[in-house]
Amino acid sequence: MRPALLFLTTIFVSLATTGETVVPKRVHQEQFSIIGIEARTTNAKEMSGEGIIGKQWQKFFQEQTLQKIPHKADRNIYAVYTDYASDRTGEYSFVIGAKVNDKSTVPHGMVLKTIPAGDYAVLTSDKGPVGKVVGAAWQQIWALEDKAALGGARAYRADFEIYDQRAADPQNSQVDIYVGLK
Repeated sequence: MRPALLFLTTIFVSLATTGETVVPKRVHQEQFSIIGIEARTTNAKEMSGEGIIGKQWQKFFQEQTLQKIPHKADRNIYAVYTDYASDRTGEYSFVIGAKVNDKSTVPHGMVLKTIPAGDYAVLTSDKGPVGKVVGAAWQQIWALEDKAALGGARAYRADFEIYDQRAADPQNSQVDIYVGLK
């Protein structure tokens, strides 16, 4: 499973929309931990073309980060947005890594993040080129947030994307995005 690096630089720049009304599914997610690589950024920076998210994805694959993470709970890749300074306009941490069963061994240069238990709005992206569909899904999330239609107010504690077997083909990918709710 390896999404193309091409999508990485356009993940937040893509403004594609489907025009369909999206109704997120609300689920309760138990707490879990991931180990991965981390960077700080803002959505404004990502949309300016000066973002770091694409560079982080490139680093993740070039340095074979997934293979270096011990005690993986599954084969998925997780992209986590956490440590928000405020809301979607503020700074946040972006972590790419894997869900782990054992938090005791964090490799040098990586971080351990705990995703809190709570309610999450889950949106599934359309199928297509991963950069286009993930960027479009975030645009839908922000539109739903603006309309108070996510199923609750955003908590801005942790949000995450799951890249599972449906993301194996970067040209025909589908990703679940979990948005933390209050």
